[in-house]
Amino acid sequence: MILPFQEGMPENQYYKGRGAQINPRNRFLTDEYVKEHTEGIDEWWQADVPTQVFEEHAKSLVNKVDSPDVGMWYSMNPYQGCEHGCIYCYARNSHQYWGLSAGLDFERKIIVKHNAPELLRKFLDNKNWVPKPISLSGNTDCYQPVERKMWLTRQLLEICLEYKQPVGIITKNSLVLRDRYILQKLAAENLVCVYVSITTMQEDLRQKMEPRTTTAAQRLKIVKELTDVGIPVGVMTAPIIPGLNDQEIPRLIEASAENGAKFAGYTVVRLNDAVKLIFHDWLHKNFPDRADKVWHMIEGLHGGNVNDSEFGRRMRGDGNIADLIRQQFRIYTKKHGLNQERFEFNTDAFRRPTSQLSLF
Repeated sequence: MILPFQEGMPENQYYKGRGAQINPRNRFLTDEYVKEHTEGIDEWWQADVPTQVFEEHAKSLVNKVDSPDVGMWYSMNPYQGCEHGCIYCYARNSHQYWGLSAGLDFERKIIVKHNAPELLRKFLDNKNWVPKPISLSGNTDCYQPVERKMWLTRQLLEICLEYKQPVGIITKNSLVLRDRYILQKLAAENLVCVYVSITTMQEDLRQKMEPRTTTAAQRLKIVKELTDVGIPVGVMTAPIIPGLNDQEIPRLIEASAENGAKFAGYTVVRLNDAVKLIFHDWLHKNFPDRADKVWHMIEGLHGGNVNDSEFGRRMRGDGNIADLIRQQFRIYTKKHGLNQERFEFNTDAFRRPTSQLSLF
């Protein structure tokens, strides 16, 4: 059952350059803003508005990750919301905690933790901190377009280098190449590993599914250029969506290996909370000829639902389709020599810079 949503558009209209086409209701709000009486003088539909940036004076930055199946210990997110607009993104739901929608609001109302560097330094200075890798980011892309102006990710990496703090990165934006010099310094002491998310090689699908991201060719360039300067790189072929990109697993793995990737991972799509509504609307608008089939195959991954909250199973799915995806991934990663070794972060090098004041 698809619930009513707050903001949409007239039939045959489409927000180009955006993933979500609606703003579904925020389940945490008792009141909502709606547009009614389309016959009125004012236009009930507005063309897409420019991205807005809001600065937040955050109280904390680093969060402990309690989920046992996400492969990270701690995460830090300098940005909330993401202009990339990936239609399947689980992080959309977190935008509701800000009183916003997981739909269009998530893509065009970006919250910036402008004091993120200060918070990281304070966190690392805590004498109770026992070094563990921190991931950039566990929620939204740390190299999304706003980073070009804010430079927060760059500042966080500089602090990690200063403290010899191990850090993991996952991104789908070529802006990461801007920081290759500092990443190279971190890599020299086994303090960094970069994962590049590569979801599809079909450019027409990428433009619809991940509208403000860089192309697959550019993402492979990231893999190659970082590998060439000694930075360990892996790829995430995620999420796998049956009926849309599942047939690309062999090609994605092969291309990644050819460009120097050493590691690979995957997840299957799961549509929790508001993402279910947003994805359903997007799917039927972009692929009306196969929307129902794709939807039912996603249900086939999760026991008749489009989401599963069971740790371990939720990322891999269950059933025949999930088994086929798992087998393909294993076969082709083995064939192309990925995941033959395991990257180990160096936590022994951590140090707190000596302050001149501590001498007195």
